[in-house]
Amino acid sequence: MASLSEWVIDTGDDAFERDVMQRSESVPVVVDFWSPGCQPCLILAPILERLVAESEGAVVLAKVNIDENQRLAYEFGVQSIPFVVAVRNREMIDAFRGALPEPQLRDWLSRIVPSPADQLVSDALAAETEDREAAEAKLREALTLQQDHAAAKTALARILLHSGRADEARELIAELEQRGFLEPEAERVKSELEIATAAADAGGIEAAREAIARNPDDLSARVDLAEALAADRQYREALDLCLEVISQDKSGVGVAAKDAMLKILNLAAGDGELVSEYRRKLSSALY
Repeated sequence: MASLSEWVIDTGDDAFERDVMQRSESVPVVVDFWSPGCQPCLILAPILERLVAESEGAVVLAKVNIDENQRLAYEFGVQSIPFVVAVRNREMIDAFRGALPEPQLRDWLSRIVPSPADQLVSDALAAETEDREAAEAKLREALTLQQDHAAAKTALARILLHSGRADEARELIAELEQRGFLEPEAERVKSELEIATAAADAGGIEAAREAIARNPDDLSARVDLAEALAADRQYREALDLCLEVISQDKSGVGVAAKDAMLKILNLAAGDGELVSEYRRKLSSALY
């Protein structure tokens, strides 16, 4: 991460999870996708940077040079630049393309300042590690204020899952899916739910290893082991197992291995280098 000023930073593929997603749990982050050869980008940049600086910490600006960070540009569907998105509590809440005039840009920035429900979600995320019960209470209060608050439902689903209430978590994710899409963090929680369920069905890591020992040719048992390992955060071994299955049976059990691998990559999103490495390996294995 390169710091351009106190509230303006450069970020990229490997640092994005830390610089943008994690930071957005405490403050809205504006992400400016740009390129040095884009004249409108160069017109917009100084205005955007000055307005963010004026907010004195109410908003942070993260700049992404798409020439150097093509994976992020692809993941965000960047088709033209400048492309600017606002991220709060790990969710993209607004976006625009082109170089807006300063009055419109100032109005846009004012709309991403947290509402009371947003603030409760931020407070819950800050408390989640130390006091899960208090975090859950804040999220439920946020949903009382705004019943359709996607970030609150996502965070609550994650807390419920980690508290052993998978069925309740699954219901919240199902509610979010009724909109026809899931935000990246909701997708991650869904992946964790599915991996946890599959790991439980397999009986855990030792039971999965024993199943392979009994029948070394059972590729499905290797997928079961990969999911059990992923549930225990042993991501690298889990991903290697999935690749092994794909290499042996791409169109059969390899399909389930690919699906499991994509879920594991969702879970491992905080490790940008690992995710980049295994996305490349998966692409090579498939094509």
